Amino acid sequence: MYYPEPISKLIDSFMKLPGIGPKTAVRLAFFVLDMEDDDVVDFAKALVRAKRELNYCEICGHITDQKICHICQDPNRDETVICVVEDSRDVIAMEKMREYNGKYHVLHGSISPVDGLGPEDINIASLIKRLKDSNVEEIILATNPNVEGEATAMYISRLVKPSGIKTTRIAHGLPVGGDLEYADEVTLAKSLEGRREL
Repeated sequence: MYYPEPISKLIDSFMKLPGIGPKTAVRLAFFVLDMEDDDVVDFAKALVRAKRELNYCEICGHITDQKICHICQDPNRDETVICVVEDSRDVIAMEKMREYNGKYHVLHGSISPVDGLGPEDINIASLIKRLKDSNVEEIILATNPNVEGEATAMYISRLVKPSGIKTTRIAHGLPVGGDLEYADEVTLAKSLEGRREL
């Protein structure tokens, strides 16, 4: 009503992105209008290219521009350990740490009955199939430390246990540099639960 249709459509498009409200969408739309034509075209091409050329690795489910991602192709990775994560952003976070040298399995979500997501809606079946055809000795469950992540980890743990594969869960607790007085009760409880001997 207040804007010409092309700007309104652009604002509506920005509002479809997570965390972008009406004010931010308006600001972004007008920022785009002030950009150089070549920069706008490059931006639009980058969006289209990312959507068309990216897919999920046939083995682990990580985002890639090939059939099999670079991590699954790497012969130097430890094939006996698989770290199970909720999405590709978690793989990238783990890789930035440079401490883990195993493989990954991306679930593309977590079990959430409230959102109508059950085990069949995420990438669990391919994980179980993958375990049958490999020499995996340990599964590290690195789902998020929330209700959905815990439920997903417990579900996978129950499926994997009968196979004899070691199943571990990443530790939860206080962040390095954090103060006890600012921690919530659940975080403190997890910290106590995961304590280790020095």
